Amino acid sequence: MGMWASLDAMWEMPAEKRIFGAVLLFSWTVYLWETFLAQRQLILLFGGIPYLWRLSGRFCGYAGFGPEYEITQSLVFLLLATLFSASTGLPWSLYNTFVIEEKHGFNQQTLGFFMKDAIKKFVVTQCILLPVSSLLLYIIKIGGDYFFIYAWLFTLVVSLVLVTIYADYIAPLFDKFTPLPEGKLKQEIEVMAKSIDFPLTKVYVVEGSKRSSHSNAYFYGFFKNKRIVLFDTLLEEYSVLNRDIQEESGMEPRSDGEGDSEEIKAKVKSKKQGCKNEEVLAVLGHELGHWKLGHTVKNIIISQMNSFLCFFLFAVLIGRKELFAAFGFYDSQPTLIGLLIIFQFIFSPYNEVLSFCLTVLSRRFEFQADAFAKKLGKAKDLYSALIKLNKDNLGFPVSDWLFSMWHYSHPPLLERLQALKSSKQD
Repeated sequence: MGMWASLDAMWEMPAEKRIFGAVLLFSWTVYLWETFLAQRQLILLFGGIPYLWRLSGRFCGYAGFGPEYEITQSLVFLLLATLFSASTGLPWSLYNTFVIEEKHGFNQQTLGFFMKDAIKKFVVTQCILLPVSSLLLYIIKIGGDYFFIYAWLFTLVVSLVLVTIYADYIAPLFDKFTPLPEGKLKQEIEVMAKSIDFPLTKVYVVEGSKRSSHSNAYFYGFFKNKRIVLFDTLLEEYSVLNRDIQEESGMEPRSDGEGDSEEIKAKVKSKKQGCKNEEVLAVLGHELGHWKLGHTVKNIIISQMNSFLCFFLFAVLIGRKELFAAFGFYDSQPTLIGLLIIFQFIFSPYNEVLSFCLTVLSRRFEFQADAFAKKLGKAKDLYSALIKLNKDNLGFPVSDWLFSMWHYSHPPLLERLQALKSSKQD
């Protein structure tokens, strides 16, 4: 009775207090979930890590591999762990795609396409993860006192190789890449790239519209072999979604009373998607600003410095048996488990601080890239492009400064627009 009376009293409050109370209640619910009930906490609480290690050992035993085959058991452990993670994450991914994204008109996938894509991602991940992990564990085993240097060098080479081959060999497994057709847009992109000495070799359009109506653009490649990739949803003249709208124009609106979600989808799909050519050039001016200002190189250097530090601290801590005992490993100290415990759990406070620092740095880089596009004479077009992209992605333009400072790698829209309008950039 007391609970219902409290609820009645809450509903009698002014609207602003009800909204504040609802937000506060939701925040505490999320906090309690993430602190006590999230997947990682449940795995720790119920001894999931040592159980999975013992289970992988039993599977290895069935195949004739004893405890001395630690790397083999580690690979089975990784396979089981990633399979568990994919299985438990699948319902949430389905809900996000076919309920939330579908409600707001973003989802373009069928269930069959989604499942095929998920299976393909899992297989590709295993094809990369298992060989790389086995080599890393082997290097740590035979590396002696300075194994952390060799391990760091190995991960550096792997990361550079993956960055090099991803767009050419991995991404095409999931999306169709086609050269941007000859025309005014391609000519203007080439002229802009040449004006800042960007070594552009090819411009691709990726068919992102078969998966989602979200848009993006990026460049990749090392040294003199740079390539630009544009999502078809970014290009107003190229987007499949816009052609669909034109084909469906003249159709009468639905009136079958299926609710707000259909109305929202109808509104979203009745507007044109993407940016005009001038706005696309402004967005690319921003992206190329990241290259010209050395942001990509700086991020790589920071990442590798952090990686080296983590491997060094791992070398210092790996011999501490109490760390393994704290997580249920009393009789053995597997290297893979040591990596998991130290990198994911022991380093978690450091990772939070580092993540915040990188977020602050990323926001600074975004302002600098906007300023670079402004110097190229693209301020007006970038201004309108940012507004269009925010509308297309149903972004909310107003953000709490403290929340956005901690969570957002990009500055809120209004801050970016204000900086583009100002006469100087801090």
